[in-house]
Amino acid sequence: MMSISSLSSGLSGLIANTKALDSTANNIANVNTNGYQPEVANFEQGSNNGVTVHISKAGAAAASTDSQSGTDLAKETVNSIQYAASFKLNAHVVKTADQVMGTLINTKA
Repeated sequence: MMSISSLSSGLSGLIANTKALDSTANNIANVNTNGYQPEVANFEQGSNNGVTVHISKAGAAAASTDSQSGTDLAKETVNSIQYAASFKLNAHVVKTADQVMGTLINTKA
């Protein structure tokens, strides 16, 4: 059923973006931690047209001159805006799928 697939896809997006936002928040919180290696969120297509995210360390190559750690505040700010917008869009998908399923249930009842 299409609405169940949409609901599943939207939920996977909510979960993935929550993890990515957590990672970005952790990077920002450690901006002044010497030797800190920031985390990177890598999104991939999951099952049922959903999305998954894998969090990994950026490594020494991602070191920034803006701070004592490898955290780039400009990049983390952009990431947090992007992940929050994606979270909001996925929430709309879940809400719409829920409304469609409610309509289908009411029609069948």
